[in-house]
Amino acid sequence: MLTFQILANGLVLGGLYACIASGFSLVWGVLNVINILHGSIIVLGGYLAFFAHAKLGIHPFLSILVAAPLFYAAGYVLQRTLINRMIAAPVLLTLSLTFGLDLMAQNGMLLAFTADFRTLIIEPPLGVLALGPVVIPIDRLLAMLLALALTGLLYLLLSRSRIGRAVVAVRMDREAAALMGVSVKRIYAVTFGLGAMMAGVSGTLLAMIYPISPLTGTVYLGKAFVVCVLGGLGSVPGAMVGGIALGIVESFGALWFGPENAATLSFLLLIVVLLVKPTGLLGRKGYE
Repeated sequence: MLTFQILANGLVLGGLYACIASGFSLVWGVLNVINILHGSIIVLGGYLAFFAHAKLGIHPFLSILVAAPLFYAAGYVLQRTLINRMIAAPVLLTLSLTFGLDLMAQNGMLLAFTADFRTLIIEPPLGVLALGPVVIPIDRLLAMLLALALTGLLYLLLSRSRIGRAVVAVRMDREAAALMGVSVKRIYAVTFGLGAMMAGVSGTLLAMIYPISPLTGTVYLGKAFVVCVLGGLGSVPGAMVGGIALGIVESFGALWFGPENAATLSFLLLIVVLLVKPTGLLGRKGYE
């Protein structure tokens, strides 16, 4: 019976991991930029949900309606005004740029919020859902379902809309896309905005489950990186599959080897996947 409870916990965790990683994977796959700032954006989303609930009484689920356009606009402007100036530079230089931006964001949050951990407590609590021996807090279940729904909406946007098809075209061959009339610079900004939006929204959902601190950004960044490589670079379905796989592995790893070794197990899984299938579970060979 314990196995089913651990499996349920892993699925809930995996849904949130998928939402964390989808934006990171999209930016990396389209712009060829490893966005080290991604973790700090997630934390900022958590702080937005925390203060909106503490000061204004806004439920964290409703905070998404504010976080989505706010973080999209911030990501769009950041890419057009700063990152776009170095978009043609080698990966190491763009990585250094986002690393520097992450340091600035992290230290800014430390000055503004201190390093203390803050916990978002929903009053009244939503209760729990009991399915036989499996017990799941309703707030976590709803957060997981909403995270998967948002990730699915991102996939539909990329596959069904005109702007989404332009993003995919730039990812596959930016020179050919430019020749067909696609504004590559605009698509870069849109893509970075979508990545920032997914990071901020996932932060609002994570705030209901994990304590918030500027120091947790690196943890979320590591999760996003592992899920991105597991699922396949630039693939939203890959992020969903990789996120759920990582959540299940970490949950059972915490049971078998102790919670302090769960992160180590996830990175061991990353090494195995890189050795066996470097493109990831759903990645396609030749995509960079």
